Amino acid sequence: MDITDVIQHQHNEQRRMFAALEEWPRDDHEGLAAVWKRLAILLETHAEAEERYFYPELLRLGTGGADAESVEEEVEDAVHDHNEIRAAVRRVDEAETGSDEWWTAVVDANVHNSDHMGEEERQDLADFRQQATLELRHEIAVSFLRYESLKAATGIPSVDKDPDEYIDEHRTDAPSETAQRAAQLAKDSATTDRAGDGPSLTASEDAD
Repeated sequence: MDITDVIQHQHNEQRRMFAALEEWPRDDHEGLAAVWKRLAILLETHAEAEERYFYPELLRLGTGGADAESVEEEVEDAVHDHNEIRAAVRRVDEAETGSDEWWTAVVDANVHNSDHMGEEERQDLADFRQQATLELRHEIAVSFLRYESLKAATGIPSVDKDPDEYIDEHRTDAPSETAQRAAQLAKDSATTDRAGDGPSLTASEDAD
């Protein structure tokens, strides 16, 4: 697994679910509410998982991808975007399903989320692919998906985060537990590979 692939896949799923809402029968309020609930849980848990597991490692290793001036700008923008998405999700949840107010909030959520995903794919994911090892990307993906799976049925509270405070809290050069596990995984893999490269018996030696 690779966290950048996991995030990209979930972005595509979010796009598909917003598209499904756009094509859903407008008078099927029960169906609209069910589809929206599933999408809202995905949006909320995806954002929280990124903030717990992906962005801290990006802050530690990133250099600023594509048109981002720095990794701090990447993460600050991402957390700010998450707050805008959360606010739109709350407006949807507060409105009557299928009403004009509800649809306006759904569109706002889609717009904010689409802008965020495009920027994240262009900057954050590209930056991390260039800087992080495959082992670290795997370890983050495991933690990320585990968290989402545990919260998938019930969702999580909607809590905004101050972007500057988030960066101050998570900016560090010290490797996290996830990074340490990834480093050990890489070391173990290298040891296994070297052991496999040792001399082997030829056919004649084996016969002796």
